[in-house]
Amino acid sequence: MSLRIRRLGHVEYQPTWAAMRDFTQARTPETPDEFWLLEHPPVFTLGQAGKPEHLLRDIGIPVVATDRGGQITYHGPGQVVIYLLLDLRRRNLKIKTLVAQIEAAVIALLAAGGITANRRPGAPGVYVGADGSGAKIAALGLRVKNHCSYHGVSLNVDMDLSPFAAINPCGYPGLAVTQTRDLGIPWTPAEAGEVLCAHLLESL
Repeated sequence: MSLRIRRLGHVEYQPTWAAMRDFTQARTPETPDEFWLLEHPPVFTLGQAGKPEHLLRDIGIPVVATDRGGQITYHGPGQVVIYLLLDLRRRNLKIKTLVAQIEAAVIALLAAGGITANRRPGAPGVYVGADGSGAKIAALGLRVKNHCSYHGVSLNVDMDLSPFAAINPCGYPGLAVTQTRDLGIPWTPAEAGEVLCAHLLESL
């Protein structure tokens, strides 16, 4: 089943979101699936059911209300983002299965770097620790339209984590966040992105 990886570099959030919607709207049953590998400038994004009160204070970073699932999160340079534009029906995938496969790919990537991580029940994403009780290192939020997914997963690699202190990450007050650099994995964002793409391809 064909899949194209588009390496977009550093791109603004809103035009990229619009492009994902346009791509999904224009798809046909023959359209190949795509991963969009990229980084965003600093931006807070609020999921469809997101509560504005999870933005604790204005620190001058724009806030965009978007159409993915989940609450509020932060994107910024040094964080790997992969958007998964997939035809779920063609791949015989349910959304819960896709979420589990994305999480499994991140867990496998971290294991390759010597870091144990896991899921946390009721809180999509990946957390450090065998029982998932540690800091959050990857967030995910998806939208499905006409059986096709867009949005995706973000992995903290080598970034300024301080903006997370201005929000309740993913709606959880006081949730700690971390990144691969602080865990001793010396990947650059570009390297981590390629490794994560490979694990996602394997997981799917």
